[in-house]
Amino acid sequence: MTTMRVLRLVVHVRTREPVLLLGEVEGERCLPVFLRRPQADAIALGERGEGDPQLPQDVLLPVLQGLGHELVGAEVVSLVDSVFRAELVFADGARVELRPSDALAVAVREGLSIGVATSILDEVGQPIADLFPDGTDAPPEKQLEDFRKFIDEVSPDDFA
Repeated sequence: MTTMRVLRLVVHVRTREPVLLLGEVEGERCLPVFLRRPQADAIALGERGEGDPQLPQDVLLPVLQGLGHELVGAEVVSLVDSVFRAELVFADGARVELRPSDALAVAVREGLSIGVATSILDEVGQPIADLFPDGTDAPPEKQLEDFRKFIDEVSPDDFA
């Protein structure tokens, strides 16, 4: 399992679908994940703050804690027939399968770790340099321009 970080959340120009770009914390690959709109909206808000209004997925963590469970992260565990599969991971090793959009929304909102199976990155991961030729430290406007060039030419079928 490879630990990932959120690089960007963008909208794919041709399909108008939201895309979350995850990048390796210690590496040079990234993974575009197409999302459902409500989960993308939650991810766009970022980590939940104390005064933020509660979204539906925000009630999950307090309910689990009330039941004595600790949620530690979300993992994209497989790619089957061009569809990612994801799981929420608990401190005791228990796992619950969810749609990747839902698992990633919970992880981002709660500030939990995000992992992606190394085999997925080996199969469909993209070099960050291909998406951001000027690097992820370039000004945001330049990064967005570079990423738009890439995302304009990619579709979900490209990750089959």
